[in-house]
Amino acid sequence: MMHADAFFARHPVQVARDLIGSTLLVAGVGGRIVETEAYHHEDPASHSFSGPTARNAAMFGPVARAYVYRSYGIHWCLNFVCGDAPGSAVLIRAIEPTAGLDLMRDRRGLQDPRVLCSGPGRLCQALGVTREHDGARLDAPPFVLEVGPPADLVTGPRIGISRAADLPWRFGEKGSRYLSKPFPKA
Repeated sequence: MMHADAFFARHPVQVARDLIGSTLLVAGVGGRIVETEAYHHEDPASHSFSGPTARNAAMFGPVARAYVYRSYGIHWCLNFVCGDAPGSAVLIRAIEPTAGLDLMRDRRGLQDPRVLCSGPGRLCQALGVTREHDGARLDAPPFVLEVGPPADLVTGPRIGISRAADLPWRFGEKGSRYLSKPFPKA
């Protein structure tokens, strides 16, 4: 991987776009990132918008770290802390599974690779990501992150939020069968 701090010390929209096509592994399990969402510290939809809390503390720490939280008290969600100021992150929404498929299938109780990691909660279950990963460096075990070549992108509004929902800060790999939801047609 390139120098992680330099890659992540940029606006979350830039990081979110550049992560598409990259490889993410957690303890050897994972695949190609095909969908992300950006959250800026000045964005009212960001967990950091109202300032630091026990839940979002990792967002206010160094870049190139994991921020892991529970969504609706059920699903873990994995974010990559980034930005040119504290409080920004990129949500990893979907990957194309390429490594550790048998373990992912066991963890998810599913066979179809298209639904193993198509959504942030599914992705965390398949990769075994929990709150224990919160604050962990992205360039050290159990994480392996290799930035890939630029991918053809589609862009659209973020999913499942009520504030700043119109911002086109969701990015996906054009033509991927592994997205959490289709992108709106242009």
